[in-house]
Amino acid sequence: MDWPCLSPARWQWVIALRHPSLKSKKYLESRVTRVLSPSQNRVVPPCPHFGVCGGCKWQHVDYSEQLRMKRKVVADALTHIGAFTDAVVCDAIPSENVYGYRNKLEFSFGDRRYKLPEEMGLDETELAKPADYALGFHVPARFDKIVDIDACLLGPTEMNEALSLVKAFGRARGLSIYNTREHKGFLRNLVVRKAHATGEFMIYLVTSEYDEDLMAALDAELVTQFGDRLTTFVNGVTSRKNTVARGDEDIVIRGPGTITEKLGPFHFAISPVSFFQTNTVQAERLYDEALRVAAPKPDDIIHDLYCGTGTITLWLASRCRAVVGCELEESALRDAEANARENRVDNVRFLALNLKNYAAAVRELPSDLRPNIVVVDPPRAGLHPDLIKELRILDPERIVYVSCNPASLARDVKDLCSDGAYHLGPVQLVDLFPHTAHIECVVALERTD
Repeated sequence: MDWPCLSPARWQWVIALRHPSLKSKKYLESRVTRVLSPSQNRVVPPCPHFGVCGGCKWQHVDYSEQLRMKRKVVADALTHIGAFTDAVVCDAIPSENVYGYRNKLEFSFGDRRYKLPEEMGLDETELAKPADYALGFHVPARFDKIVDIDACLLGPTEMNEALSLVKAFGRARGLSIYNTREHKGFLRNLVVRKAHATGEFMIYLVTSEYDEDLMAALDAELVTQFGDRLTTFVNGVTSRKNTVARGDEDIVIRGPGTITEKLGPFHFAISPVSFFQTNTVQAERLYDEALRVAAPKPDDIIHDLYCGTGTITLWLASRCRAVVGCELEESALRDAEANARENRVDNVRFLALNLKNYAAAVRELPSDLRPNIVVVDPPRAGLHPDLIKELRILDPERIVYVSCNPASLARDVKDLCSDGAYHLGPVQLVDLFPHTAHIECVVALERTD
């Protein structure tokens, strides 16, 4: 889809062609063939890959209009899915930077480059780029084809320099690319991370096997290009039959193997596969909003569910008696505990809890660790139905919901507020992902008694 909205008042006289392959039991999708009269909110997208790359699909929309539309998406979800007739949805807090804001980009190698429309019918000798070598992003809904990217405007300069260098290095040496159908080939993924606050820079190359001489040669070229700007270079090695940018074994070629990012007063060590919000500046604003609506008092006990590496846990800790971070992923829990030690926060505790039996697990805790405030930051799928039941049993005085998916947010808060048990407070939007349809929300549910 080339447009985020087809409101007649804003997108006038769009000629669209129905595409049979996009047919679904519930809906049809169309593709724009020509815009006869553009909206006043339409702008010229600066990225040469726009319309082909599946990343920033809203680059052609003025940023203020993007924020208005995101607010409408959240409001519509709460009305139509959540059945809230009087929900208060606040204007989104805009991103400080709308380009160059990402602290991580993840590229994939592919031996089937996606051909642009203007390349159709050309002989391979007439193509500007080889058809069997690409490094970039997956074509939407295609796991086997890659859009070759020259530069991504969402990342800082170093990330695009690394993209060009690694791409040229592989081509010059004739390195094979992992084929997702035959499960053969050497080059898999390139992940680049740059800490916003410290400027530390990481290159993570995922391959099917380890070649010491080859990695030494690449390291030498990286040092020539980046010098002191390169903090660490890691080779992830995996033989798994998937396209996930993660090695079963990580071999540190240069540096410590991690970079350090700073959020507010806290420092976080980030490994190649650590989860970390990709917009550092806006992440701070998101966590500030979570703290504001949680409104903890000095004697409160807070549970942070889906705590991951403990970023929100640490953010809350200075304003209450204790915070318990709950997570099942063992590696995330180890990172969370390390982050607490590194930042000398001693009123937090991390537990591996099965959230499907959360209320029973809480009853086993000492009384001074049982929560009166619960913070949830679930994945896009939202809360498991069993956890919603457990939260209703536990009945905390306040539930703070941090959401990355308006649809699952609306569904979950509807269930939590059923029978008048909780009251839905104002929903605050924070835009972490300009030029995309994604939006983060924070809202507090107050127990009605």
